[in-house]
Amino acid sequence: MSTPKSILKVVLPLLLGVVLVWYSLSQISVSKLIQYFKNADYFWIILGVSLGILSHVCRAYRWLFMAEPLGYWPKFANSFMAVYSAYLINLTIPRAGEVARASILATYEDVPFDKGFGTIVAERVADTLMLLLIIGIALILEFEFIYSFFMEKFNPATLLIGGAILLLLVLGLYFFIRRSSSKFALKVKSFIKGLIEGALSIFKMKKKWAFIFYTVFIWVLYLSMFYVTTLALPELGNISLAGVLIGFILASFSIAATNGGIGSFPEAIVIAFTLFNISEDPSRAFGWIMWSSQTLVIIVLGGLSLIYLPIYNRKKTSV
Repeated sequence: MSTPKSILKVVLPLLLGVVLVWYSLSQISVSKLIQYFKNADYFWIILGVSLGILSHVCRAYRWLFMAEPLGYWPKFANSFMAVYSAYLINLTIPRAGEVARASILATYEDVPFDKGFGTIVAERVADTLMLLLIIGIALILEFEFIYSFFMEKFNPATLLIGGAILLLLVLGLYFFIRRSSSKFALKVKSFIKGLIEGALSIFKMKKKWAFIFYTVFIWVLYLSMFYVTTLALPELGNISLAGVLIGFILASFSIAATNGGIGSFPEAIVIAFTLFNISEDPSRAFGWIMWSSQTLVIIVLGGLSLIYLPIYNRKKTSV
């Protein structure tokens, strides 16, 4: 039962990614896309890549704050290489990177797998909360735009009925999960419990404020990376803050939809940017430029990390 399910978890995102790549390239000619790549200002692309690398450096350093209370003092180099190795592995097998990262830390830093994996899950909780915070900020800052958009696209009565139905569904799901003992309900309960416990565990850390600072800084770097890369294309020069926030949010979700956002990333950008009257071609080209530059860095640094890890730790592995 578990084997076919596991295969589907790997194959379906890959298939979806292939379909989305085909669809994306069917909407813009390859020659035109190449022209966008040629005409792009690579100063901004390189700056975006540099901010991306710095965010991963901070991510690797942030993890050290979580290991210390457990009684471990891992080397920063191993944490950094584990982070990039995880990102590389996630490009092939969804969510396998977190397992691989915990395994690397167990192998080279003697951090027990379960404890290492637990800290990585807590990190993901912190990152999820940050993404929700950004979504909340976007809703507050751009409430008028979002309200006007839905009022133009949908009839007010339709929105009211839809909102009422959605509220009833949410309430129904809440009471079902609360009272049910089904496998689905238990999984949801476990996820919510883990989310709450992970969030609370952050405030029990010895260096909790340093951890919170680095978490916020990482996401500021992510947003900055996204924004400065838009400057590489003149057609995106007048993009608004709302466009950047909505584009960033949809792009973040697209990375979870397929392996590393392959195919889904450019199309998520198109959906976001066209809301702000930006043409599809430069939007799609930006999506491919952003995704390609960041993915190339992950492949290079992730590959080098996997190769160099046993060399860097050869004294330990030879014992």
